[in-house]
Amino acid sequence: MNARIAIDPGVCHGKPCIKGTRIMVANVLSLLAGGYSFERIRRNYPELVDEDIRAAIEYAQDVVQDEEVLLATP
Repeated sequence: MNARIAIDPGVCHGKPCIKGTRIMVANVLSLLAGGYSFERIRRNYPELVDEDIRAAIEYAQDVVQDEEVLLATP
């Protein structure tokens, strides 16, 4: 896992967050999906740097890459 991402059961119900914040990876990804630029995300979350945003993207990539797909059989 990326050193900028933390998973702590006591923070945001254990959802992956940017380390040292309560900003969930899912929130950053949602903003990106909504067309927000890195600059606009940083304006909304001034404690973030570009590396944090990239870490959120990399985390999502790792999750999807390692996802096991189970096909339902009829």
